[in-house]
Amino acid sequence: MSRDEEAPAEVEEKRLMTVIPRESHTISRKDISENALKVLYRLNKAGFEAYLVGGGVRDLLLGQKPKDFDVTTNATPEEMRKLFRNCRLVGRRFRLAHVMFGPEVIEVATFRGHHQAEDAVVTEVEDRNTSQRAQSGMLLRDNIFGNIEDDAQRRDLTINSLYYSVADFTVRDYVGGLSDLQQGIVRMIGDPELRYREDPVRMLRVVRFAAKLKMSIAPETAEPIPRLASLLRDIPSARLFEESLKLLQAGYGYDTYLLLREYQLFQPLFPTITRNFTELEDSPMERMLLQVLKNTDNRIHNQMRVNPAFLFAAMFWYPQLETAQRIAQESGLTYYDAFALAMNDTLDEACRALAIPKRITTLIRDIWQLQLRISRRQGKRAWKLMEHPKFRAAYDLLALRAEVENSPELLRLTHWWGEFQAAAPPQQKNMMNTLDDEPTARRRTRRPRKRPAGPRRDNNSTNA
Repeated sequence: MSRDEEAPAEVEEKRLMTVIPRESHTISRKDISENALKVLYRLNKAGFEAYLVGGGVRDLLLGQKPKDFDVTTNATPEEMRKLFRNCRLVGRRFRLAHVMFGPEVIEVATFRGHHQAEDAVVTEVEDRNTSQRAQSGMLLRDNIFGNIEDDAQRRDLTINSLYYSVADFTVRDYVGGLSDLQQGIVRMIGDPELRYREDPVRMLRVVRFAAKLKMSIAPETAEPIPRLASLLRDIPSARLFEESLKLLQAGYGYDTYLLLREYQLFQPLFPTITRNFTELEDSPMERMLLQVLKNTDNRIHNQMRVNPAFLFAAMFWYPQLETAQRIAQESGLTYYDAFALAMNDTLDEACRALAIPKRITTLIRDIWQLQLRISRRQGKRAWKLMEHPKFRAAYDLLALRAEVENSPELLRLTHWWGEFQAAAPPQQKNMMNTLDDEPTARRRTRRPRKRPAGPRRDNNSTNA
């Protein structure tokens, strides 16, 4: 779309611009990171415009504690690098400045502008005011700088396009974001289809914020999503992996999953799982998905750690099981060998959609392999199994399997391991002895082995 074609929308959005004075909003500087304030003050002192923007402003207006604080300014990345010694420039599609304060990073972006009628050829000059677009419409590079009005319209959602100024403590709203925030509406700025084609990940962001903030999606924002969901296949799998963690491991994964399925966005992320969905949505795999996401949400809300390896191990467990059974039937291999081959197939397909790092797939394999060993408890096996670094994760997966399948055998096994972990060593030994009773009895009922013919040696005799 050319600049001329965008102009009418730009004029219309400018009419919506309102300035909310300090007495009419709830944002206080005491709720803003000291380091973000330092960045804002230094930029203002150097003669630049600078605003707190995005999720930080949105969350403060909602009375929530922001996860991080982003700043936008009319200073270029090179000017910011000169102004802040603790600054590094990142990003290829759009250059950003990261101002480092120990573990806290304040992200500073130059005001974005509208694209030219014909995208310029990208050169090696880092901060050249250029963009590049693929044939599909996806933006490959987006270094177009503009003013604050342009920047407001270049952001994705109205609720993320609110600006807070430390110069006069006002909030600026150029696109009706405050009204949408008050009404609980997630709305894309501009033409939704065009914006999704520019960056298909925006469809995931719409769903994520709707689930996180418990808001509804504006009809015109929602309509193109199922039609364009397949565009996610053009996104690098490494980026989709990071997005999947934001979607499913941020405390609202259950609600996000339901929306992903509703808008047909789950399939491009998890084709292996989607292939096994059922009409009634009540297979063990689907029940497992719901339960593991609910459990993950609960852990996060209770300030407990979560591990993506366990989440993915649970999500892909039933596709892995089905693949192992198929390989065993078709190849004649032992089930253990078929299971090992199936792990390769399942994880290879998963990684084609999401570039799951090897450090995580290694842990997934450990958790899965322990499922084959966890029923073998005789002798010293139970103690050795408990020494495995991923035993606790394997036990949690066992408990989930027992719950979703309602299997008496798995429930008994889960109960036994639960007691065994909590028991003192003498009690653990008694539990092992109880386990050994039945196999020992069977051994005693065997017919005695016939001794070979020959003189019986007298153990009490002595050599002459």
